[in-house]
Amino acid sequence: MFARRLTRPIAVGAAALAIGGGAYGIVSATASNGTATATTTTVPRSGQPAPRSGASNARSGPAEGGTVGTVVSVSTSSFTLKTPAGQKVTVTTPSSTTSVHKGKNVMVLGTVNGTTIIASKVIVQATSGSAKSSAAGVVPFQQGAPSTAKQVGQIPANYSQGSGTIVSGTAANKATEAALAAYPGGVVDRVVKLSNGEYEVHNIGVNWPHHIFVNQNFKVAGAD
Repeated sequence: MFARRLTRPIAVGAAALAIGGGAYGIVSATASNGTATATTTTVPRSGQPAPRSGASNARSGPAEGGTVGTVVSVSTSSFTLKTPAGQKVTVTTPSSTTSVHKGKNVMVLGTVNGTTIIASKVIVQATSGSAKSSAAGVVPFQQGAPSTAKQVGQIPANYSQGSGTIVSGTAANKATEAALAAYPGGVVDRVVKLSNGEYEVHNIGVNWPHHIFVNQNFKVAGAD
């Protein structure tokens, strides 16, 4: 089973970060070494990972990503948030969450395992993401409802679902931030670098979009 451990030193502090034209305050720790690393896996068109000799499937384990939502409960070292699409996510933090309060809207970046995130950065947002999610056309997940099939913007030519190289560090964070700013509501459970240099940000917990495409300048180019 693939797994990543957070071994980089954490620097705690407060700062300001501009994402998608908005101002945000960083209230928890961020990794001091942002060097991106990568793990490659090949997936056939069925969407199921192809086994690699002597190695576990990289897509089956935690990877870097994140989400946005409203804090619904807080404990000493964790909190729970609800995304604009209604998904509940548990966030554990490497330091005190005293700066995170119930009702606050936050963006969380870190190691994602389903609906659990080990946070490397928690960002308090200036405004709620719910209205933005509606405006962006994000379709919440509904049990038994078929996924929405539509494309917006530019989809990389010859894109094949599941192909590419999983990235982490600065590249994963920037791509995740761009995707969540444009399409808040889901949970980004991995970021993949494609052969053309762009990024595919994989989104779960919503019926649309499942794939958000971010260019080399970390601007959203399209979604499907």
